[in-house]
Amino acid sequence: MLPQMAHACRLALALGLDASASVDAAEHDLMRAGLARALVSPPVIAAFLDGGGPVALSVYEWSGRRQQQVLVAWQLIDNPATLSGIATEILNAPRGDDEFPTALGYALGFGATQLAASPDCDFKTLDISGDGENNEGFKPEHAFNHFPFEGVTVNGLAIGGAAPDIIGYYQREIMRGPAAFVEYAQDYADFEAAMLRKLERELRPMIVGGL
Repeated sequence: MLPQMAHACRLALALGLDASASVDAAEHDLMRAGLARALVSPPVIAAFLDGGGPVALSVYEWSGRRQQQVLVAWQLIDNPATLSGIATEILNAPRGDDEFPTALGYALGFGATQLAASPDCDFKTLDISGDGENNEGFKPEHAFNHFPFEGVTVNGLAIGGAAPDIIGYYQREIMRGPAAFVEYAQDYADFEAAMLRKLERELRPMIVGGL
Protein backbone atom coordinates (compact mmCIF):
# COMPACT_ATOMS: atom_id res chain seq x y z
CA MET A 1 0.00 0.00 0.00
CA LEU A 2 2.87 2.40 0.67
CA PRO A 3 3.58 3.28 -3.01
CA GLN A 4 -0.03 4.43 -3.41
CA MET A 5 0.15 6.71 -0.37
CA ALA A 6 2.60 9.15 -1.89
CA HIS A 7 -0.06 10.41 -4.33
CA ALA A 8 -1.58 13.70 -3.10
CA CYS A 9 -1.09 12.85 0.58
CA ARG A 10 -1.77 16.02 2.54
CA LEU A 11 -0.89 14.82 6.06
CA ALA A 12 1.01 11.99 7.75
CA LEU A 13 -0.39 11.66 11.27
CA ALA A 14 1.20 9.38 13.90
CA LEU A 15 -0.69 8.85 17.15
CA GLY A 16 1.31 7.73 20.20
CA LEU A 17 -0.67 6.39 23.18
CA ASP A 18 0.60 6.03 26.74
CA ALA A 19 0.67 2.39 27.90
CA SER A 20 3.04 2.87 30.84
CA ALA A 21 2.54 1.55 34.37
CA SER A 22 0.53 4.64 35.36
CA VAL A 23 -2.25 3.51 32.99
CA ASP A 24 -4.25 0.69 34.59
CA ALA A 25 -6.30 -1.83 32.63
CA ALA A 26 -9.58 0.09 32.92
CA GLU A 27 -7.93 3.33 31.82
CA HIS A 28 -6.23 1.55 28.94
CA ASP A 29 -9.58 0.18 27.78
CA LEU A 30 -11.12 3.65 27.95
CA MET A 31 -8.26 5.09 25.91
CA ARG A 32 -8.40 2.40 23.21
CA ALA A 33 -12.20 2.52 22.97
CA GLY A 34 -12.23 6.31 23.02
CA LEU A 35 -9.80 6.54 20.14
CA ALA A 36 -11.69 3.90 18.15
CA ARG A 37 -15.01 5.72 18.59
CA ALA A 38 -13.47 9.10 17.80
CA LEU A 39 -12.04 7.78 14.53
CA VAL A 40 -15.45 6.66 13.28
CA SER A 41 -17.42 9.70 14.51
CA PRO A 42 -19.03 11.67 11.65
CA PRO A 43 -17.10 14.92 12.25
CA VAL A 44 -13.75 13.13 12.30
CA ILE A 45 -14.60 11.07 9.21
CA ALA A 46 -15.51 14.30 7.45
CA ALA A 47 -12.27 15.94 8.59
CA PHE A 48 -10.25 13.01 7.23
CA LEU A 49 -12.03 12.84 3.88
CA ASP A 50 -13.01 16.43 3.03
CA GLY A 51 -9.58 18.02 3.14
CA GLY A 52 -8.48 18.10 -0.48
CA GLY A 53 -6.35 14.95 -0.32
CA PRO A 54 -5.95 11.77 1.73
CA VAL A 55 -4.31 11.40 5.14
CA ALA A 56 -1.86 8.65 6.11
CA LEU A 57 -2.37 7.37 9.67
CA SER A 58 -0.28 5.27 12.03
CA VAL A 59 -0.92 4.40 15.70
CA TYR A 60 1.48 3.09 18.35
CA GLU A 61 1.63 2.61 22.11
CA TRP A 62 4.65 3.52 24.23
CA SER A 63 5.88 3.05 27.78
CA GLY A 64 9.52 2.34 28.71
CA ARG A 65 12.74 2.96 26.85
CA ARG A 66 12.29 0.27 24.23
CA GLN A 67 8.69 -0.68 24.81
CA GLN A 68 6.87 0.69 21.78
CA GLN A 69 4.21 -1.32 19.94
CA VAL A 70 2.77 -0.40 16.55
CA LEU A 71 -0.98 -0.97 16.62
CA VAL A 72 -1.69 0.32 13.12
CA ALA A 73 1.00 0.53 10.42
CA TRP A 74 0.74 3.36 7.91
CA GLN A 75 -2.58 3.31 6.09
CA LEU A 76 -4.06 5.74 3.61
CA ILE A 77 -7.45 7.04 4.74
CA ASP A 78 -9.55 7.42 1.61
CA ASN A 79 -12.95 6.09 2.72
CA PRO A 80 -14.96 5.50 5.92
CA ALA A 81 -14.45 1.74 5.72
CA THR A 82 -10.70 2.20 6.19
CA LEU A 83 -11.29 4.16 9.40
CA SER A 84 -13.71 1.50 10.61
CA GLY A 85 -11.08 -1.18 9.96
CA ILE A 86 -8.44 0.82 11.83
CA ALA A 87 -10.80 1.25 14.80
CA THR A 88 -11.27 -2.53 14.89
CA GLU A 89 -7.48 -3.08 14.76
CA ILE A 90 -7.02 -0.75 17.72
CA LEU A 91 -9.67 -2.52 19.78
CA ASN A 92 -8.39 -6.01 19.00
CA ALA A 93 -4.63 -5.50 19.35
CA PRO A 94 -3.29 -7.01 22.58
CA ARG A 95 -1.67 -4.66 25.05
CA GLY A 96 2.09 -4.99 25.20
CA ASP A 97 4.19 -4.21 28.27
CA ASP A 98 2.29 -2.58 31.14
CA GLU A 99 4.89 -2.44 33.91
CA PHE A 100 7.38 0.08 32.53
CA PRO A 101 7.86 3.76 33.42
CA THR A 102 7.04 6.84 31.36
CA ALA A 103 9.82 7.26 28.79
CA LEU A 104 8.49 10.27 26.89
CA GLY A 105 11.82 11.01 25.22
CA TYR A 106 11.86 7.53 23.73
CA ALA A 107 8.19 7.85 22.77
CA LEU A 108 8.99 11.02 20.85
CA GLY A 109 12.05 9.49 19.22
CA PHE A 110 10.07 6.47 18.11
CA GLY A 111 7.38 8.71 16.67
CA ALA A 112 9.95 10.71 14.74
CA THR A 113 11.39 7.54 13.20
CA GLN A 114 7.88 6.41 12.29
CA LEU A 115 7.25 9.69 10.51
CA ALA A 116 10.63 9.48 8.76
CA ALA A 117 9.38 6.23 7.19
CA SER A 118 5.94 7.62 6.39
CA PRO A 119 4.60 8.44 2.93
CA ASP A 120 5.68 11.68 1.28
CA CYS A 121 2.94 13.99 2.54
CA ASP A 122 2.65 17.77 2.56
CA PHE A 123 2.62 17.91 6.37
CA LYS A 124 3.72 15.62 9.21
CA THR A 125 2.22 15.59 12.70
CA LEU A 126 3.12 13.53 15.75
CA ASP A 127 0.47 13.31 18.44
CA ILE A 128 1.46 12.14 21.93
CA SER A 129 -1.18 11.23 24.54
CA GLY A 130 -0.21 10.61 28.15
CA ASP A 131 -0.88 11.21 31.84
CA GLY A 132 2.59 11.63 33.30
CA GLU A 133 5.95 13.35 33.09
CA ASN A 134 9.09 11.69 31.78
CA ASN A 135 10.67 9.49 34.46
CA GLU A 136 12.78 7.07 32.42
CA GLY A 137 15.62 7.56 29.96
CA PHE A 138 16.51 10.74 28.12
CA LYS A 139 14.25 13.78 28.31
CA PRO A 140 11.98 15.09 25.54
CA GLU A 141 14.49 17.87 24.86
CA HIS A 142 17.09 15.27 23.92
CA ALA A 143 14.66 13.64 21.51
CA PHE A 144 13.98 16.94 19.78
CA ASN A 145 17.72 17.58 19.46
CA HIS A 146 18.72 14.15 18.15
CA PHE A 147 15.83 12.75 16.14
CA PRO A 148 14.47 13.94 12.76
CA PHE A 149 11.87 16.52 13.80
CA GLU A 150 12.48 19.03 11.03
CA GLY A 151 9.13 19.88 9.47
CA VAL A 152 7.20 17.89 12.10
CA THR A 153 4.48 19.39 14.30
CA VAL A 154 4.11 17.73 17.71
CA ASN A 155 0.78 18.01 19.48
CA GLY A 156 -0.17 16.62 22.87
CA LEU A 157 -3.19 15.20 24.61
CA ALA A 158 -2.54 15.64 28.32
CA ILE A 159 -4.65 13.42 30.58
CA GLY A 160 -5.31 14.63 34.10
CA GLY A 161 -5.35 12.63 37.31
CA ALA A 162 -1.88 11.15 37.66
CA ALA A 163 0.40 14.21 37.65
CA PRO A 164 -0.04 17.84 38.75
CA ASP A 165 -0.08 20.47 36.01
CA ILE A 166 0.20 17.85 33.26
CA ILE A 167 -1.12 20.28 30.67
CA GLY A 168 1.61 22.80 31.55
CA TYR A 169 4.25 20.08 31.30
CA TYR A 170 3.02 19.02 27.87
CA GLN A 171 2.94 22.63 26.71
CA ARG A 172 6.53 23.18 27.85
CA GLU A 173 8.10 19.83 26.98
CA ILE A 174 6.05 18.14 24.23
CA MET A 175 4.39 20.78 22.05
CA ARG A 176 6.63 21.76 19.12
CA GLY A 177 6.37 23.15 15.60
CA PRO A 178 3.98 25.24 13.50
CA ALA A 179 0.44 25.56 14.92
CA ALA A 180 1.21 23.02 17.66
CA PHE A 181 -1.22 22.72 20.58
CA VAL A 182 -2.10 20.62 23.62
CA GLU A 183 -5.59 19.25 24.17
CA TYR A 184 -6.69 18.29 27.70
CA ALA A 185 -8.72 15.38 29.03
CA GLN A 186 -9.78 15.63 32.67
CA ASP A 187 -9.39 11.85 33.03
CA TYR A 188 -9.61 8.72 30.91
CA ALA A 189 -13.41 8.89 30.86
CA ASP A 190 -12.96 12.24 29.09
CA PHE A 191 -10.39 10.86 26.63
CA GLU A 192 -12.81 10.19 23.78
CA ALA A 193 -14.20 13.75 23.78
CA ALA A 194 -10.70 15.24 23.97
CA MET A 195 -9.42 12.99 21.18
CA LEU A 196 -12.37 13.95 18.98
CA ARG A 197 -11.65 17.67 19.51
CA LYS A 198 -7.98 17.15 18.85
CA LEU A 199 -8.41 15.15 15.65
CA GLU A 200 -10.83 17.71 14.25
CA ARG A 201 -8.36 20.49 15.05
CA GLU A 202 -5.41 18.62 13.56
CA LEU A 203 -7.23 17.67 10.38
CA ARG A 204 -9.39 20.70 9.63
CA PRO A 205 -6.62 23.29 9.06
CA MET A 206 -5.31 21.11 6.24
CA ILE A 207 -8.53 21.85 4.34
CA VAL A 208 -7.43 25.47 3.93
CA GLY A 209 -4.11 24.38 2.46
CA GLY A 210 -5.82 21.84 0.24
CA LEU A 211 -8.23 24.39 -1.17
